[in-house]
Amino acid sequence: MNKRFAKRIALSSALVLASAWLTVAVIRSKRTDNANASSVIASAELFNHIRYLSSDELAGRLAGTAGAEKAAAYIAREFEKHGLASAAGSKASLQPFSFVSGIELGRDNRLAITAASSGNLELHKDFMPTAFSLTGDFQGGAVFAGHGISAPALKYDDYQNIAAKDRFVFVLRFGPEGNNPHGQFHRQHALRYKALTAREKGARGIVFIDDQEQFSKSTLSRLRYDADFADSGIAALAISLPMARELFNRAGLDLNALQKEIAAKKKPVTCELPQLQLSFHCELRKVNQTTANVVGFIEGNHAVLKNEAVLIGAHYDHIGLGDLGSLAEGRGKEIHNGADDNASGTAGLMELARVFASRRATLKRSLVFAAFSAEEEGLLGSKHYISAPSFPLENTVAMINMDMIGRMKDDRVIVGGSGSSPSWKDLLTRLNQTGLELKFQDDGYGPSDHSSFYAKDVPVLFFFTGVHPDYHRPSDDYQKINLPGASKVLELVFQTAQALSQNEDRPLFSKAKESKESRGRGEFRVYLGTIPEYGEEVEGVKLSGVREGSPAAKAGMKGGDIIVECAGKQIKNVYDYTYVLGDRKAGEVVEIVVLRGKERVRLQATLEQRP
Repeated sequence: MNKRFAKRIALSSALVLASAWLTVAVIRSKRTDNANASSVIASAELFNHIRYLSSDELAGRLAGTAGAEKAAAYIAREFEKHGLASAAGSKASLQPFSFVSGIELGRDNRLAITAASSGNLELHKDFMPTAFSLTGDFQGGAVFAGHGISAPALKYDDYQNIAAKDRFVFVLRFGPEGNNPHGQFHRQHALRYKALTAREKGARGIVFIDDQEQFSKSTLSRLRYDADFADSGIAALAISLPMARELFNRAGLDLNALQKEIAAKKKPVTCELPQLQLSFHCELRKVNQTTANVVGFIEGNHAVLKNEAVLIGAHYDHIGLGDLGSLAEGRGKEIHNGADDNASGTAGLMELARVFASRRATLKRSLVFAAFSAEEEGLLGSKHYISAPSFPLENTVAMINMDMIGRMKDDRVIVGGSGSSPSWKDLLTRLNQTGLELKFQDDGYGPSDHSSFYAKDVPVLFFFTGVHPDYHRPSDDYQKINLPGASKVLELVFQTAQALSQNEDRPLFSKAKESKESRGRGEFRVYLGTIPEYGEEVEGVKLSGVREGSPAAKAGMKGGDIIVECAGKQIKNVYDYTYVLGDRKAGEVVEIVVLRGKERVRLQATLEQRP
């Protein structure tokens, strides 16, 4: 059965069940309202917002698509319906910005290889540039470097007996253990990792030999953008397996035999390819899209305090059809509706706008409501807001962020940023009248939009009910939302924002102390504590900040620094940076070179153990 047809049947059946469940939930909510007169959240309104934002009509709300535009228009209409203004005008406003959403082929991409005879290879059929290739003209000889892995710590080096400098390096996919996700070489399977290794060995370019008979069915035959703006610092392309066999035959070699030898020995097998000369012309273009934040404003009533504001935010975008960021097995083009991530937070934002609009006479400070776009691409919407705020950033006393508040279990909610002001924990404990179990996490940095504000010394709070098996999968649908739980979270957010609007003293900002939770559980063993500024088109890795008390902070690294070298290796992009750190050990002292303005600054950092 057609998957989309089956999904529509399932949704129709589930809608009947969800409607019945909603009736029960609303009745329960009304009973709670009668028992607790302070309850202000309308569950039915909240449910309707979540259901629309996570509907197939919006196709996953990928930033820059028609679905995201529909979502933005819906939010703007809700803001306007409740009389929200823009900080600079009379209506709730769209705040447009552009961003790089992908890479496409330019008009001229050519590959010519001279062996016993010469000829041009056919784009798409025989070869394809990678999205992270350098652009330009490249010529050189060739060498076969096995799997293109250099891992001295694992006593394996495909480059030890070959001269790669100024040549094109032909490499196989994966590693000597095959495509084993649990093998010791799994980290080195990544194409960018192999490109970094080839670049460090002085190669002019890297040629990935495909592992499938039909190139058109391979992921290497398609230009796949990996959400990093920077190239790999080396020419990079993929070549079909049949063409690779033909070229090796022209050079007097049997590629199949070489592969079998590597598989049998589990040791490097490399060779010169003196008969091959490559001429590669690569032209790639960045694809720019436009999207928009939606910003609404309610002015306070106090003569002085109305010039300060509390900002309440949530991102409304998601990952569309899952081309980038999906965690689904056997990824295909299927709608990722993102009911929890983050239709739940966006619906909460609109519901709070409705509630506060009806109580605007009670407000002393002003309120800003911001629905951010392109969060999934690297917090781009909130970073754009920071660069062009609708309300002066220096007069923004706090930022409250809601991201994934719809799947609460056991009345437990995580509150990030609780160390960004000394008053947060006492305030939230006092306002928590619905019996929520509050799990405080001090760090103001994190994988959501509050991080952009914390980096600018704004006190932040981040409400989040936790990751679940449907996260970034097509199964994150509205039928699974815990509506009473989300309403409880919103009740606390309402009480918090109201208190901040009415209290004359603005919350003090503080840098959160380092904690084990801040470090997370990364893929590699060491910890430095830097916060990359994703979305910046720079060569290197620009930092939005460093965690307080971290090895990076102790070394003197700062927000705004651009890392260009680490442990003796050039850093062209965030992938280079993570690969280099992944090869280090706790306790190791590494030299890091940063650009600070026009100055190159050399720093020493002692890496720590990641929990």
